[in-house]
Amino acid sequence: MTMAGHDNRNGAPARPFDVTQDELERAVRETFAQRAAVPRPLTADPAGVAIRRARRIQRQRTLAGLALAAVATVGVSTGVAQLGDGSRTQQRPTVVLGDPSNLARPEPLPSGTGPAVGPSVAGTDLLVGNTIIASNGRRVTLAALGPAERVQRLPEDDGWLVTGVPTAAGRTLWAVSPDGAAQVLLAGADVITVAADGRQVAWRDNEEIVAAGLVSRELIAPVRTPAPATAAPVGFVGNAVLVRLDRDRPGHVLWHPAAGPVSAGPDRRTLAVYGALPDGRLVGQVTGSGRAGCLALLDPSNGFAPTDSACGAAVSGDGLGAISPDGRWLVVNGRADGSDAALLVDLSRFGATVPVHPAGPPLTGAVAWSSADEAAYVDGSGQLVRLRVERVVAGERATPEPVPGTDGNRPVVVVRS
Repeated sequence: MTMAGHDNRNGAPARPFDVTQDELERAVRETFAQRAAVPRPLTADPAGVAIRRARRIQRQRTLAGLALAAVATVGVSTGVAQLGDGSRTQQRPTVVLGDPSNLARPEPLPSGTGPAVGPSVAGTDLLVGNTIIASNGRRVTLAALGPAERVQRLPEDDGWLVTGVPTAAGRTLWAVSPDGAAQVLLAGADVITVAADGRQVAWRDNEEIVAAGLVSRELIAPVRTPAPATAAPVGFVGNAVLVRLDRDRPGHVLWHPAAGPVSAGPDRRTLAVYGALPDGRLVGQVTGSGRAGCLALLDPSNGFAPTDSACGAAVSGDGLGAISPDGRWLVVNGRADGSDAALLVDLSRFGATVPVHPAGPPLTGAVAWSSADEAAYVDGSGQLVRLRVERVVAGERATPEPVPGTDGNRPVVVVRS
């Protein structure tokens, strides 16, 4: 039996085996066109499945990229958007976060140039005009800043935070790098307060109080809350913001940004808080039986309830003062021998009475403790007062000394974090 009639290898083929690329692509297109014309689709179409899967993967990757870009855009813009909400009626532009346009990079002066640094500033960092005079004599010229009220070292000596004096446009907070470059962190804020460790900032922004972290000279993760018109942030207790409810009345409250809005607490006696002791209690001033306030140790976890109070010291009500790093001493304004003076208070012997020593002329701003035994501040005449605990306890008052090279600029002591 022969199969010659059915073997297509016998004789010449109907078309040659040599097929060009164009002919192959045309045949594929014809095949797909014929299949597309079939009324019922094929039960399996590997080519179509592969094509659809590839297209689906491509769409997913595109959408994912767009989503990531949107998240990044929102994350970058949220800090500014939250602080500049156009839906609120503002009397002035209130807050600027890390505006790169406000950067300036002056050349720092080499150590030893400019006016000589006298022995009176040894151990104390000062801001004089737009120049930081370090205790070792190094001088760093900053970018042109406005008049400063407070200067604080950043953690790890990563520069300085400079708080401006109040103006008609509000207050400004600058972050200054070690080479003197200054960047505006806040502008137009009503009140600004910085945590003692230099890692948090709180401020009053029209009808709200805002708190933010401070990392690498940038404010991050701001949290806002409505607050009474009379309330203002005045410090930090741990991660909570210390808020005075009314500038003209006693009473403070702790605002925990993660817990909700500012709400009034039970405290109606606290006039000022100077700092915290190692055991967590606060040292402050509370109202007494007469017009003069009393020093007190306060429990912040119990509505600032006093655990001890001493009403014998004639303490001023201006709220100025600071505690030594070891929690042993307090420098505060008051009266001694019938005149205004700075007082050195021995907190280790706190009770119904507390030892108080006249320390020098009244302080006018921040107190910078360079160690547990030495502190410095600027008096009303713009001179530097450096007090040593052992001498003050022995009955010797600190004597103010002029700061060389001020040229009429009032110096500001630099507080260390």
